Amino acid sequence: MNFFIRKQNQPVHLYRTAIVDIGSNSVRLVVFSGPRRNPALIFNEKVMAGLGRSLAETGTIDEASMTRAILALERFRVVAREMDVDETVCVATAAVRDASNGEEFTRRVAALGLDITILSGEDEARTSAMGVLSAIPDADGIVGDLGGGSLDLARVADGQVHETATLPLGVLRAAAIRRSDASALPRKLKTMVEAYPWLSQHRGKPFYLVGGSWRAFARLDMHLTAYPLRVLHQYHIDTARPEAVLAGFRAMDRDAVRQATGLAPSRIETLTDAIALLRLMQRHLDPSEFVVSSFGLREGLLYARMDEDVRQRDPLLVATERFGQLQSRFAEDSLPLFEWIAPVFPDDPPHWQRWLMAACHLSDVAWQASPDFRAERGLEIALHGNWVGIDVIGRSMIGQALYTNFGGGPRPFPLDQHVAPEPMLDRAIGWGLAMRLAQRLGAGTHDVLRRTALRRNGDTLELVLNGADKALLGEVVERRLRRLAQYLGLRARAI
Repeated sequence: MNFFIRKQNQPVHLYRTAIVDIGSNSVRLVVFSGPRRNPALIFNEKVMAGLGRSLAETGTIDEASMTRAILALERFRVVAREMDVDETVCVATAAVRDASNGEEFTRRVAALGLDITILSGEDEARTSAMGVLSAIPDADGIVGDLGGGSLDLARVADGQVHETATLPLGVLRAAAIRRSDASALPRKLKTMVEAYPWLSQHRGKPFYLVGGSWRAFARLDMHLTAYPLRVLHQYHIDTARPEAVLAGFRAMDRDAVRQATGLAPSRIETLTDAIALLRLMQRHLDPSEFVVSSFGLREGLLYARMDEDVRQRDPLLVATERFGQLQSRFAEDSLPLFEWIAPVFPDDPPHWQRWLMAACHLSDVAWQASPDFRAERGLEIALHGNWVGIDVIGRSMIGQALYTNFGGGPRPFPLDQHVAPEPMLDRAIGWGLAMRLAQRLGAGTHDVLRRTALRRNGDTLELVLNGADKALLGEVVERRLRRLAQYLGLRARAI
């Protein structure tokens, strides 16, 4: 499909999809634009309407919450129109699905001109799990999407969603149960979990955390552990941490929590109940670890619309390639750079080579920055870019390669506590020095890399130049060749 659409008064723009997500806790508008496999999020707004707040006690959506949601949705409709979106997808989940006055709410939404789809519990669980797979293609475990009205569970493995379950026990319902009888929550959850025997068959697997309340838990854990890289996606949490985070939360006043994490007061209110549900699920699943996914239902809706060949594309490489071409001087194909560098590092495992390819895509992104801050700019893009399909170790290696490539030198980049082991950073420094040599040899262009070669020959690193390309061997090129060879423990020679 061609995603470049011509419109009146706007000659060319990338295809834009708006997702309106009507949840039990919040209503949200997100707008995506860009490559279908991993489009960029260009707008994100939520209103904590609390549609499921009274559900456990009255079985209805209260009027104040309904009015707040309708006002937000009316704004979202106008915003989407002003952004000239090509497609709007509007879905509702547990609160609207389960409330006795859910049909009334649906009619009011339809009157705004929004075509609303109410997802079944199975659809919600499957779609959230597909969102996880879109961002963590090799996920193998149980996905848990905690909303205000339900906890949706799915088994994922081999790029597929298998069994699913929906427990009518979201964070707002759990809060209502705990207020009336704190001892009732474990009993209710146990009964619900036992209705799905497949859950006990996959104990010991990672538990992938989806949903704002569990992301809030992860943010607080980052603060309490002074984690140096504040990237939530694929943040790994030890199974002993929920109890420690709960203790830390109870020791802090609410203003301190808000200042440390940036969480909204409504999220802070649900933290205790979210952690309580996580600890109970831990008893039943005995997971090996918790892994946070920033992708869930909304991204799953996009992923479900993709053709299979689009799904098979690597989300990290798609995103870094597009970003690199937009930010680079010449918007060149990065494959020649990768193929020029990779033979120097023949023992790198496949996942390292994939990170090197991503680094090559980003190898020219900092040239628009001040020369004094190019190394820091390259590092910042790698560490804090909106990448998926990569964990913090991979981000660190790409960041180190770019930091060195843009002049940071053959030393680890400055961070209070590096999350990648020293041998991995050492390898990435080697990548960066090789990229730096290539950048100087061809002045950032890649045609010359197709005509030349960088290779190991015994204890020598050889730069092979042919014909007229020998004129490219200047003083600076020779110096960068020697620096790379010295770092690798080799001699340098240009032939």
